[in-house]
Amino acid sequence: MRFLASLISLLLLMLGIGAILAAGLFNHYGKDLPDYAYLKDYQPPTLSRIYADDGRMMAVVAAEQRIFVPIDTIPKRVKDAFLSAEDSDFYQHSGVDYAGVARAVLINLRHVGQHDRHPMGASTITQQVAKNMLLTNEVSVARKVREAILATRLEKVLSKDRILEIYLNQIFLGNHAYGVAAASLNYFNKSLDELTVADAAYLAALPKAPNNYNPVREHAAAVARRNWVIGRMAEPGASRKTRQHWRNRKPWKHTGATNPTALPLIIFLKKYAVSCSINSAKTRFWKAAWR
Repeated sequence: MRFLASLISLLLLMLGIGAILAAGLFNHYGKDLPDYAYLKDYQPPTLSRIYADDGRMMAVVAAEQRIFVPIDTIPKRVKDAFLSAEDSDFYQHSGVDYAGVARAVLINLRHVGQHDRHPMGASTITQQVAKNMLLTNEVSVARKVREAILATRLEKVLSKDRILEIYLNQIFLGNHAYGVAAASLNYFNKSLDELTVADAAYLAALPKAPNNYNPVREHAAAVARRNWVIGRMAEPGASRKTRQHWRNRKPWKHTGATNPTALPLIIFLKKYAVSCSINSAKTRFWKAAWR
């Protein structure tokens, strides 16, 4: 009995010390944080299109290839795919998923020394918005603490839907595409409402490392990651249609590139330099189908 009391006292002491250290970190790194108020009315930069007299699109002018889509018009299956892959408790936590952090720490400790495994992260979608919009990609404890502080503050001034809207329109998904609408066109030549569950799952597989899941160069990895996302979507509470996609999941057959001569000229603007190029259909645009 005395041993149990001592153990409980030790645990309480450790929790108290941890709380004090956490409070100190938050107080230290919570100063001079970037202003996040502008995100309430933030509209990401989008592309401009140049048309010929006959209505054909000749060129696209953009710093980043993006098509802004309001959250209310993004199909539920697309939102569900990203939430399943990136932050399944998005609508429950207050910016930081402390249970997810603890789970990631335990899993990473279990796999210490296994060089073939990447460390498991626990960043919520709100934290990713804070990092992408307000901070840098610096890998440090200081940045992670600042990111967590900003995430909790963002949750107090922005609705969950607004945060998700910023995320889905801002996230880089490879193939020169920023946001889900541009990625849908680049990877599948489809609008968002034409995407299947499998298509949406593939897009949701990309945020962590788009180059690692390129459907042409890394076909097997792309299919495996897509299937993993569908599996996450098919967990308890998922729709019957999603579960059916999981049972009937099929390999992804690349059907070939679109006609390069039919593609518009893409003009990317970076600072004050303008570079123009006819995009390689093989690496930037293709039609892909899940068969």
